[in-house]
Amino acid sequence: MADKSSRGLADVVAATTSISDIDGEEGRLFYRGYDINDITGRISFEECVHLLQRGDLPTADELGAFANELTGARWIGETTEALLPHVVRSGTPMEALRTLVSSLAVDDPDAADSSVEADRRKATRLVAQMPVLVARYHADRSGREVAEGDPSLGIAGNFLLQVTGERPADRAAEIFDACLVLHADHTMNASTFTARVVAATLSDIHSAITGAMGALRGPLHGGANEAVMKTLSSIEGGVDTVDRFVRDELSAGRKLMGFGHRVYKAEDPRATHLRRMSEELAELTGNRHYFDFSRRMEKAVFDTKGLYPNVDFYAASVYHALGIPTDLFTPVFAISRMSGWTAHVIEQHEDNRLIRPASEYTGPVGRRWKDISER
Repeated sequence: MADKSSRGLADVVAATTSISDIDGEEGRLFYRGYDINDITGRISFEECVHLLQRGDLPTADELGAFANELTGARWIGETTEALLPHVVRSGTPMEALRTLVSSLAVDDPDAADSSVEADRRKATRLVAQMPVLVARYHADRSGREVAEGDPSLGIAGNFLLQVTGERPADRAAEIFDACLVLHADHTMNASTFTARVVAATLSDIHSAITGAMGALRGPLHGGANEAVMKTLSSIEGGVDTVDRFVRDELSAGRKLMGFGHRVYKAEDPRATHLRRMSEELAELTGNRHYFDFSRRMEKAVFDTKGLYPNVDFYAASVYHALGIPTDLFTPVFAISRMSGWTAHVIEQHEDNRLIRPASEYTGPVGRRWKDISER
């Protein structure tokens, strides 16, 4: 009989990786040996993608060449273009984007090649294509043309430009860029594990990423940031009503999204940075409503349940302050996490072993067949 501690594969080592690591007791996160606290706000998202996919932070020349690769990959192909109007009319953004990501394979010149070199080219394309897909989806459903990309802006700045229709302030673009770095990878989470399971069958990178998108859609994973914003928006009255709201929700047995983590026993280090960003944006915009509500809720939940906020909690108020629609919060998560997913698929393909965990059977035993007339 399996040890019950393995339910949900908790603490089971399913793969080795050199991409990221977590110290849950101390509340620390590392990308290829770099502490997230050391690199957040100091490297661009483009540098972070290079680090995760190719193993090292780039030199100035390498970064210039890599940025050119990303810029040249900002296309979505005829098949995806033709499909886009159909998926916009039905389903949620994540349902639409899951389908669109899968369709990218049709026009990818390396689709049938899973060599390391081809995987790296496809990985670069996917990172460049994902923000374009989200921006195009939002523009199409809004009945407007998407703004032309600005070559002077990076991935973060161009996404804000194309989603909001306005060139972002420099500091807003910098904050969003840091958000993308913070969300880029997080060891063997549900969506990354899904991507690696698919890749371990020697399936292609687009199939693996499509599976990851499906896992991210769930409210216990990437969908939690949307749930946080909806919760904050639902609280009626001033900040003094937050304590009662929290008590009522917890007394009724309802879960407040954005708190607690399966791995971290201390505060999620990403939440620490996002809290500061949320406060800074509150000051810059002159609107402290959601930051003040978030701080009050954080204190009420900690005082009542002893739970720290996780990455999803303050991401909600940050994205809202940046002008990103609430139902695009999870797609934004996918824009960032594409860097980590693709890095893990490359790593899985480089040293592959089929992932096949055991299970504990809990059904009936010893049953014997009877003729249908005797049942």
